[in-house]
Amino acid sequence: MKGDAGTGWLLLSLAIVLELSGTMAMKYSNSFTNWIPSVLMFLFYGASFTLLNFALGYMEISTVYAVWSGVGIVLITLAGFFIFQERLSLTSILWIGVIVVGVIGLNISNKGH
Repeated sequence: MKGDAGTGWLLLSLAIVLELSGTMAMKYSNSFTNWIPSVLMFLFYGASFTLLNFALGYMEISTVYAVWSGVGIVLITLAGFFIFQERLSLTSILWIGVIVVGVIGLNISNKGH
């Protein structure tokens, strides 16, 4: 690995924002019937995976992927609730909590290496 971890975290954070944007564009694409969000979906996901790949040059893959997917799940769940008025049950909130604890735990355990 090269460089400082701050750069890796910045790249990972941008990858997460782009992944969230791609998933929201997917929702707005309405099964590819709206062409602008459909194109944006591919652009956002492509940029997200590119930044994810660059983040791997600074951080361990287990941390990068766990944080990217875990934070992405939490953010898109919140977006679904607040933007798309999707239902969010107490059970869903509890399982999301488990995901957050798992991501934090993995990150803490990787710092020990």
